[in-house]
Order: sequence, then C-alpha cells, then structure tokens
Amino acid sequence: MSVKKKSRPKNSQLVIRINNEDRDQFVALCDELDTSAAREIRRFIRSFVAEHASLQK
Repeated sequence: MSVKKKSRPKNSQLVIRINNEDRDQFVALCDELDTSAAREIRRFIRSFVAEHASLQK
C-alpha cells in the first residue's frame, strides 16, 4: 500500500540557466529512476534548507 504525502500548493517558479548537456543528463537520469526533474529539484531545495536552517534568522 502506498502512502501519499499531502502536497503543498506549488505557486512559485524558479528559473535557472544550465548548459544543455547537464540538463539532458539530469532529465535522462530522472527518467531512468522514474521521477521528474522538478520533483528532484524540490527535494534538493527542501533538504538544503533543512540542512542550513540554523543559519536562517
């Protein structure tokens, strides 16, 4: 049985510029791992913020 987390509304965008090769490799790897690039970037951001929470005012 899969347990779904309650997702928070996604109401903002972050635009980044990376080179085509990095993007293509990242998207291909996400596809192989049955996930999305957006999901993995959101996961990274949440992890990064949690790791550095003590630095926030």
